[in-house]
Amino acid sequence: MITDREFWCHTLSQMAVPVLSNMSKGMLKKHMPVEYSRTWDGRNKQVAYLECFGRLMAGLAPWVSLPEDETPEGRQRKQLREWVLQSYANAVDPDSPDLLFWEGELQPLVDAAYLAHSFLRGYEQLWVPLSLQTKQRYIERFKRLRWIVPPYNNWLMFPAIIETFLLVAGETYDLYRITLAINKMEEWYVGDGWYSDGPLFAFDYYNSYVIHPMYVECLETLAEFLSPSYLPLYEKALKRMQRYGCILERLISPEGYFPVIERSATYRTAVFQPLAMLALNEELPQSLSYGQVRTALTAVFKKMFEGLQNYTSNGYLTLGVNGYQPHAVDYYTNTGSFYMASLGFLPLGLPASHSFWTSQAEPWTSQKVWSGADVGVDRKFI
Repeated sequence: MITDREFWCHTLSQMAVPVLSNMSKGMLKKHMPVEYSRTWDGRNKQVAYLECFGRLMAGLAPWVSLPEDETPEGRQRKQLREWVLQSYANAVDPDSPDLLFWEGELQPLVDAAYLAHSFLRGYEQLWVPLSLQTKQRYIERFKRLRWIVPPYNNWLMFPAIIETFLLVAGETYDLYRITLAINKMEEWYVGDGWYSDGPLFAFDYYNSYVIHPMYVECLETLAEFLSPSYLPLYEKALKRMQRYGCILERLISPEGYFPVIERSATYRTAVFQPLAMLALNEELPQSLSYGQVRTALTAVFKKMFEGLQNYTSNGYLTLGVNGYQPHAVDYYTNTGSFYMASLGFLPLGLPASHSFWTSQAEPWTSQKVWSGADVGVDRKFI
C-alpha cells in the first residue's frame, strides 16, 4: 500500500509529465490536444498554452524546489526540475516553437501572474538558475503587461503579484498597482474569511484560486523586502486565510467530496489552495492538525485522481469537474485552464520527514461529526 505522499507525488507527476516532457523539447504545442469551451468567447486560442504552463508551475514550484536526494522521489523531482528550467526558457524564446502567447489580449496577464507566483515560491531553485537572457525576457514581458487595466475584481491581484515579484528580483516595480490591489482587498473583505470578488459578493471559489494566496504572498513579501509597516496587514490577511482554511476543511464530506459551486468549478483541486498553502507555510490554525488536513485532502484527491476519468487518452486533463463534462465548462475555459488543479498540492514542498507527512492519519471535521463525535462549536476567530 502506498503512502499518502507517494500518492500525491504520483498524481502531481502524472499531471505534469506530459506538459513538461514536451515543452522542454519545444513540442508542447505540437503534441498537446486543446479543447475549448462550447461557448468560447472568441479570444485568441493560443492563450491555452500559457494557461497550462503558468498554472501548473504555480502549484508544482514548491515540490521541484526541494533539495536533491537519491530517493526515487528525489530522482523524479530532479527530472521534473530539469524539464521545468528548459520549459521556462522555451516559454520566452522567440526561436522556440513553444514561445508562449504574451501580448494582444487581456488573458496573458492572468497566467503571467501564475508564472510570477511560481518564481516567488521557488525563487532560489527556479528563478536564480535561469540564464541572464531568459530572466531579461521574462522581466520585459512582465513589464509590457502594464498596458492592461484589470477589471475591478480578483484580477487586481494579477498585476500585484507580478510587481511583487519584480521587487524581489531587484527590478523596477510599480507600487501603485500593488497598493491598488491592497486597498481594494481591504475594502472588499466581507467577514468570516471571505472577500467579495469585486463590489458584489459571489459564492464561488475565487477566494481559493486567486485572492487569499496571492494577497497573503504579496503582503508577506512586501513586509520582508520593502517595509515592516506591511506586517499588520499581512498578519490580518493571514488570520482571514486561516479562517477560510477552516471552512474549506469543513466542506469536505465524510466520503471525500466537496461542493461544486458556481463558475470555474472545473479547476478541481485548486479549491483547496489556501488550505494547502497554510500547511506548506506551517501556518495552519490550531484547530486543524497536520494529520487531519493531509487525510482530508488525500481523500479528495483520490476521489478525483485515483482513476483516469479526468485525463484524455494521451494524458492531458480533460474538460469537466470529474470526468468528461463539457457542459460544465465556462466560456473562457480550455484544456490549459484545468492545470490550476496543481495548486492543491503545495504541501509536497515540505520534505518527507515533515510531520505533515509523518503524523498519524486523523478523521477530518465532517467525519467526526457524522460519526457522532462532539467536535464543539464552529466559531469565527477574527
